[in-house]
Amino acid sequence: MPERRAEVTAGGIARLAGVGRAAVSNWRRRYQDFPRPVGGTDTSPAFDLDEVEQWLRSQGKLTLVPLRERIWQQVEQAPGGAGAALRLVGCALLLSRELPQVWLKLAAAADGELAAGLPGAFAEVLRARLGERHPVAFAKGIDELSASVGLLRGSVDLGRELGPRQAYEFLMGRHLDSGTRQYTVTPADPAELMAALAGPAAEVLDPACGSGGLLRAAAVGGSAVNGQEADPDLAALTALRLALHTEGPVRIQVADSLRADAFPSRTADAVLCHPPFNERNWGHGELAYDARWEYGFPPRTESELAWVQHALAHVRENGTVVLLMPPAAASRRSGRRIRADLLRRGALRAVIALPAGAAPPYGIPLHLWVLRRPAAGQPLPQHLLLVDAGGPASAGGEKLPWQTVRTAALDAWQAFDQQDTLPEQPGVSVTRPLVELLDDDVDLAPARHLPQPGVGGGANGLSDVRERFTDTLRRTAELAPVTVSRGAPANWPLTSVAELARAGALETYAGGTAPVASAPGAGPGHPGVGGAASGAGTAVLTEHDVATGGAPSGVLPEDLAEQPLLTRVGDVVVPLLGRGSVTRVVDAATAGAALGRNVQLLRPDPTALDSWFLAGFLRGTANNRQASSYTTTSTRLDVRRLQVPRMPPAEQRRYGAHFRALAAFEDTLRLAGQLGEQLVQGLCDGLTDGSVHPD
Repeated sequence: MPERRAEVTAGGIARLAGVGRAAVSNWRRRYQDFPRPVGGTDTSPAFDLDEVEQWLRSQGKLTLVPLRERIWQQVEQAPGGAGAALRLVGCALLLSRELPQVWLKLAAAADGELAAGLPGAFAEVLRARLGERHPVAFAKGIDELSASVGLLRGSVDLGRELGPRQAYEFLMGRHLDSGTRQYTVTPADPAELMAALAGPAAEVLDPACGSGGLLRAAAVGGSAVNGQEADPDLAALTALRLALHTEGPVRIQVADSLRADAFPSRTADAVLCHPPFNERNWGHGELAYDARWEYGFPPRTESELAWVQHALAHVRENGTVVLLMPPAAASRRSGRRIRADLLRRGALRAVIALPAGAAPPYGIPLHLWVLRRPAAGQPLPQHLLLVDAGGPASAGGEKLPWQTVRTAALDAWQAFDQQDTLPEQPGVSVTRPLVELLDDDVDLAPARHLPQPGVGGGANGLSDVRERFTDTLRRTAELAPVTVSRGAPANWPLTSVAELARAGALETYAGGTAPVASAPGAGPGHPGVGGAASGAGTAVLTEHDVATGGAPSGVLPEDLAEQPLLTRVGDVVVPLLGRGSVTRVVDAATAGAALGRNVQLLRPDPTALDSWFLAGFLRGTANNRQASSYTTTSTRLDVRRLQVPRMPPAEQRRYGAHFRALAAFEDTLRLAGQLGEQLVQGLCDGLTDGSVHPD
């Protein structure tokens, strides 16, 4: 059977070229030689990848399609769907890592012999890593092996380039990103925090494991991981992901955990879970007499409390359970009896509020519940820890760096875990005696119990804020433009960012699509040399940070398949979605951060372009309007269409100095606004609580 040629969608072309979809649509209209669709539909056409690559190169829009992009396009366009292709790819990567000699022997043969030999080799390696009852089935996949041989060979090549685990993480991440409505993914940061709260564990269970993010975060060394997932296709991908990630035993079973518990007699050292929220059809009518309801039969509207008790039933004595919960579960009246029993019997130990945006659903501030299965004969705890990990800043709408959130939650829990009490930290953490919480409502929402902080430490702190506010206003007046000369609009000759890039005056990079570092023969301007990092712990400059002038607030997860592009002093960054006319020049404080999604980076050649000149002219309102995908700037911006005037370097620097002064004026205005809000709120709080007297 002839090998199917790889296809790519318009979104894939945009990703390859580092542009928006609107640019691809524009290319199709403007260029008669743009490749014709070879498949797909009228609304979502597919193009031949080789033809697209050749066209992009001929237009100077691409130098090389990375291997990872080629493999992803083949996975995305696989005849049986991306899920079936990823099962085959995962098996091939696992085989090449666990039984390398078997793979090398098979790969040396012709395609037909390779396809014939793979089913037996796959079965052997799956039994060895996942046990006899593994979820990786091939109802159609094995029959299509002869058509997928090229994909499998390329996937193993990608595994050699990135490592088998990182290669599969990259492909799995792309698949999950493309199915955001189908999958609910626990982001890496909250998953790592939940694993840290649980502590080291020789055996971990996730009864609603989804794509395996929590088990992946908790698997350390040879930890045994157990998971259950109702979707058989996702369970297969998760099993392969974890088998590639950890050296310990991996047991993933397919079934609904509440209705058909696959581990009825197994207990683990730690249980982590991000259960489905607000499920009405969770089995209430058929599970009334289930032995798991040790703390009370959950009402039909309290599915989350059913998951809490399921998790407690599967953890060993003194083992830790951490669940990601909706905030309503801490205060709904229908669940108050179960919450009360969890407190009385010493099972519920902490409720930690995360800032909104930490995990899906992103619009609400979720909670982490930390529980312990009480051991027989031990004294029961007398306090509950309540934490707002975002603190007063997140309550006021400020977006905090994740590391700040993590530190607040983890430090409070670890200190409380050692002594069952903790000195209160206004606005952040407090311990409450259980007897105070066992009222008619048993409301455990941290916001209801945390003492509110004063601004800056009372009246003296308010005086400090007022002094800083006054100094900032004085500085703002000094930086304000003194004279504004009026004249007719200039008729400069213009050039676009795309033309500047083709001429070599600047380089453009899209956030989230950084190239792999250390490309052979890469020059100083290549982001792989002195412009990328290993990933873990690196700060991320997000779209929100660029728009608000804030410090990088994101943190990259571990084990990135793609090494991130890092910002340098003099780079110009532009948010792409709904931010209006905003640009930012990277300074020493921001340099070294990874580039977040929906942020475009322009790296000018300093001998040809002044950074501040470039940033200032890119910010023009009319400029942004003509480069946006629609008639307003609240939609996606095509940075390549933005224009700047042609000017000699000396004139660029003259304009750049003015734009730089305006940026300093804007930063000072922003600080004055923040201090003014802090002063007003502090005085209001002081007057209402009596710490500030009207006189």
